[in-house]
Amino acid sequence: MRKRAAASVSIEETIESPARNMEMIKDLFSRLSEVIMDTIPADASLLAVFNREGETILEKTRGFGGDGSRKILISMVKDAAGTGRPLVADDFCRPGAVRDSAGITWPYPCRVLCFPWKTKGRPGGVAFFVRGPGGRPFLPDELELVSLILMPAILRMEREAVAGTGEEGSGPFNGESEAISKINSMILRLGRCDAPVLILGESGTGKELAARALHRSGRRRDGPFVAVNCAAIPETLLESELFGYARGAFTGAFRDKAGLIEEAAGGAFFLDEIGDLSLALQVKLLRVLEERKIRRVGETKTRPVDVRFISATNKDLEAEVGHGNFRQDLYYRLKIVSLELPPLRFRKTDIYVLADLFIDEFSRSMDLPRRFLTPAAMELIAAYDWPGNVRELQNEIQRCLVLAGESLIIGEELLSARINPAGLRRLPAFPLFRQARADFERSFLRQTLTRCGWNRTRAAGEMGLSRQGLFKLLKKHGIEREVEMSA
Repeated sequence: MRKRAAASVSIEETIESPARNMEMIKDLFSRLSEVIMDTIPADASLLAVFNREGETILEKTRGFGGDGSRKILISMVKDAAGTGRPLVADDFCRPGAVRDSAGITWPYPCRVLCFPWKTKGRPGGVAFFVRGPGGRPFLPDELELVSLILMPAILRMEREAVAGTGEEGSGPFNGESEAISKINSMILRLGRCDAPVLILGESGTGKELAARALHRSGRRRDGPFVAVNCAAIPETLLESELFGYARGAFTGAFRDKAGLIEEAAGGAFFLDEIGDLSLALQVKLLRVLEERKIRRVGETKTRPVDVRFISATNKDLEAEVGHGNFRQDLYYRLKIVSLELPPLRFRKTDIYVLADLFIDEFSRSMDLPRRFLTPAAMELIAAYDWPGNVRELQNEIQRCLVLAGESLIIGEELLSARINPAGLRRLPAFPLFRQARADFERSFLRQTLTRCGWNRTRAAGEMGLSRQGLFKLLKKHGIEREVEMSA
C-alpha cells in the first residue's frame, strides 16, 4: 500500500476495499482472541466469527482434550450465537438435562461464560469459555471485560456489513449513535437541494467534513468546493479575497483578480467561522445572497455568480444577533436550513468506533504494525469528555502511537495527563487477585514452616491441611526445595 503522510489522515475517513477490510477484521479478531484467552483462564475456550451466510470464517481454540469435546463445544457455541444472549452460568449442561441442537450432552457439569454478538441482526460470532466444576466461577466483570476487548473488532465488522449493503444512511460520519445516524441522513437529504445551509457545532466536531459531504452528495458535486476561514484572514484582506479586485484598486493590485466566491462558480462556497465576519462584510455578503451578484473591489459593474453557500460557526448566532454582533437578516438568509453537529461527549458510543479507525489509519500512515488499546485505556478514553471533540481524540491517538514505540499495546500510562491524571498503569483486576492470593499463600507457608521449625507434619496440622494438601501447596509455590534444604 502506498504510504501517506500522517497529516493527510482526515477526521473520520477510511479508504479500503471490502476484501481487504474483511481480512483486517479477521486478523483483528485473531489477535484479540489471544488477548482474551490469556486474560480469562479457562479449561477450554473458543472464539468463532461468522459471515453473512452463517459460515465460520475464523475459529480460534485453546485447551481441548480431543475431537469429541471440540465438536460438542462448537455445537454449543452455534446454539449460543443464535440466541445472541450473554451468559454466565455455574452448572451449565448438566448430564441428561441440557442438550444442544445436535442432541449432544456435555459430559460433565461445567462453568460457562458466553459472549455472542450479532451483525445486522444475524449471528456475527461468539466467545465461549468453559471451566470444570472444580474451577473458579466466572464473574459478570469477566463478561464485561471480554466485550470490551472484542469491541473494536465487532464495531469494524458492523461497519463493513453496513457498507456491504450499500444503505443510503451510511453517510460521511462514522459512529453507532442515533445522533450521528440522523446527521448522516440529514446530510444526504440536504445534498439534493441548493438552499444555503448553516452548520453549527463546537470546534473539532467536523463542520468542514459535513460541508464537503453536502457538496459531494448534491448535483453540484462536479463543481469546485472552495472554503475560507473568516477568522484566519485579516479583515482588511478578507473583502478582496472574497469578492476579488480590479487592477489599480489599491497599492499592489497590478492585475484583475477573481475572488473566492467567483472561483466557486458551479460548485459550493464554504464560509467557516462566519460568526467572526465583520458587520461591514456581513452587509456585502447579504447582498450577494439576495442578488446572486458580486462586485469586485474597485469596480462599478456587477458579475453574476452561481454558487451554493454553506456556512459554519461554533458561536451561538442568535445570541450574537441579540448582542448586535451579527445581522439578523443575514442570519435568517444563511439559516434556511441548519445542521447541528453533536459534541463527542453526547455520543459516547462513537468513541470506540473513532478510536479504532484512528489507530488503523495512523498505524498504516506511520508504517507501523496495528496497535491495540488495553481495556483500561479504553475505559479512560470513553469516560473523558473530549472538549476538543473528534479532533482532540484524533490527536490523542496519534500521540499514543508515537509514544508506544515498538509495543503493540497502548496502555493507559501513555494517555495524556488530562485523560489519566494519575498517569499510572492499572493492573487488570483478575491477574491482580490471583497474584495477591499467590503472594499471601507463599508468605503464609513460609511463616508457618519457620515457626514450626520446617516440620511439615506440624505445619500441616497448624494450617488445618492434610500432609498431601501441604505438599501440593509447597510444590505449587516452589517451596519444597527450601523444606528439603532445612531438614
